[in-house]
Amino acid sequence: MTIDRTSYSLPVARMVADLRAEIAAWRKAGLKIALVPTMGALHEGHLSLVDLARTKADRVIVSIFVNPTQFAPHEDLDAYPRTEKADAERLAGRADLIFAPSAAEMYPTGFSTKVSVAGVSEPLEGQFRPTHFAGVATVVSKLLLQSLPDIACFGEKDWQQLQVIRRMVADLDIPVEIVGGAIMREADGLAMSSRNVYLSSEERKAAGQLNVILRETAEKIAKGAIIPDATREGADRIRALGFDHVDYLEVRDASSLASFPSGRVTAPARILVAAKIGRTRLIDNMPV
Repeated sequence: MTIDRTSYSLPVARMVADLRAEIAAWRKAGLKIALVPTMGALHEGHLSLVDLARTKADRVIVSIFVNPTQFAPHEDLDAYPRTEKADAERLAGRADLIFAPSAAEMYPTGFSTKVSVAGVSEPLEGQFRPTHFAGVATVVSKLLLQSLPDIACFGEKDWQQLQVIRRMVADLDIPVEIVGGAIMREADGLAMSSRNVYLSSEERKAAGQLNVILRETAEKIAKGAIIPDATREGADRIRALGFDHVDYLEVRDASSLASFPSGRVTAPARILVAAKIGRTRLIDNMPV
């Protein structure tokens, strides 16, 4: 199979060999290459990463792959939105190539390797989704090695994921610069997410207050409030909005995601939340 140059307004590679052949031609021309890994269902947050990549490279690849290894059996793999045609239309004029492999291309028969990043992957999401980051690290390492870009852009909304990827790239000496892109928000401050489409109108109204509570809790802590007291109060406020469950609302070291045993911030820090309302699990974070 060769690159599809007719289905959409920009070419699509579905095989690793075709992806590498296209990149080889770019390399021969001395061009700088950026990769933006996504699972599709693109929104303005994704597009902001593509635009960021464009400022840093001559050619931009956007991968679209709903990665099965980062979903637990009870999670929304089958329901996760798949909108490749609409995604391609949104990328027109922004990206140069879509890489949209099949699961069989990424995980062929006999595939048996897993990339696991200790430490930074273990708290927070690691407690509630224990297989998630191994799936993320495995697929991202494959995407980086398949394309060997100069730059790869990831959103800061998935803050812990960003730190896991940075740790993995540093530990494995993968020659790529990892660039974080700022969180894009709706008018009421809700962090953009492909899963926001799951929210009912009432849930959407409550979800719009999540970032407000997060910001106000961060401000209290920055002014000297004891971390466990402030986060406990914040979690109570989130539940009062109608959220069914707060997995975590915690303040962590921005890089290592270690906790602050003293109860006060002593290094650059991030406040992170994961909470479920209806069938939708939302995450967000901010600097403290």
